[in-house]
Amino acid sequence: MLQPTDQFHGSDLEKVEQQYGIRRENIRPFGSNVNPLGMSPVMKRALQEHIDVLTEYPDREYKELKEAIHTYTGASTSHILPGSGTTELIVTFINTIKPKKTIIVEPTYSEYKRDLKAVKSEIIDYVLTEETEFQLDVRDLCLQIDESVDMIILCNPNNPTSTCITTKQLQELADKCKACSAFLLVDETYVEFVKDVSLVSAIPLVEHYNNLIVLRGVSKFFAAPGLRLGYACTSNEKLVLYIRRHTHPWSISSLAAYAGTVMFTDVEYRKRTRDLISQENSLICSALRARKTLKVFTPAANFVLLKLQKEGMTSAKVFDHCIRKGLMIRDCSNFLGLGSEYIRFCFLRPEDDDLLVNTLLEIL
Repeated sequence: MLQPTDQFHGSDLEKVEQQYGIRRENIRPFGSNVNPLGMSPVMKRALQEHIDVLTEYPDREYKELKEAIHTYTGASTSHILPGSGTTELIVTFINTIKPKKTIIVEPTYSEYKRDLKAVKSEIIDYVLTEETEFQLDVRDLCLQIDESVDMIILCNPNNPTSTCITTKQLQELADKCKACSAFLLVDETYVEFVKDVSLVSAIPLVEHYNNLIVLRGVSKFFAAPGLRLGYACTSNEKLVLYIRRHTHPWSISSLAAYAGTVMFTDVEYRKRTRDLISQENSLICSALRARKTLKVFTPAANFVLLKLQKEGMTSAKVFDHCIRKGLMIRDCSNFLGLGSEYIRFCFLRPEDDDLLVNTLLEIL
């Protein structure tokens, strides 16, 4: 069985393969949070037909890509900064701003803290709690922000809690940050899985707040982590100009740039994805809530957080039970504010989800 110090992230299939002797192609990736439909068919066909773009350098300004993102999100092209995935963009903004003091809404993605430590930022953890169903109290967070704070980082919807706040609440937070001359960085990696993105996204606020930075990528919703494509939206002209002047040209491959001009146009794919996630969300959560040994936290995104309430049961034991059947969930014991009673998994296809639910109920 797993030792307490062993931890696997959703992409650690090779490590799991080595430790458990399960071929990675036989592992169902419930820890990855990636769209179960796979890549957009429109994008896949387009890439196959235009593979020759690899023989050319991409446009330094990525004009067509920015125009496609503008059409998809409504953000002004002058406010769009494409990058090699959201991870690179997080590093870029933190290294550029170099915040002396940062508030992070926890539990969340660990890379924020790693990059902040690299610039020696003082980190204040604002930890969500089970008592509030891991919902962010925006007004309480605002009370923690003063002129000594340089940046606030919020993942919305949040990973691993799958909770989110609305655009209206984000505006309240942006107002407080602006009054205190602090940047607000909102990571929207999972926002496209929400039923109504327009009620949750911070992108409509970008043109009104020059202290706001919104990040998105294509790894999760568009099931294309290998493309390494992401983008930021901000109206801070000085910040945009500085980053453009100090980043390497052609940071995005010609293939990724072309894919970005195509994938956002696949309206049918986006609808099928949201319909599937909504259906599986409802069915799975209903089935699991029937068990008193589990607490299900209402998910806004394509994954759900559970608390184990069976005596003696731990997240490591559940992970071990599931992985031996080729089902890889996420042990959340190393997230700040959680512990050995929490697990997370994403929604896949119905037949996969049924198998996971039955496997969980065998021991819970």
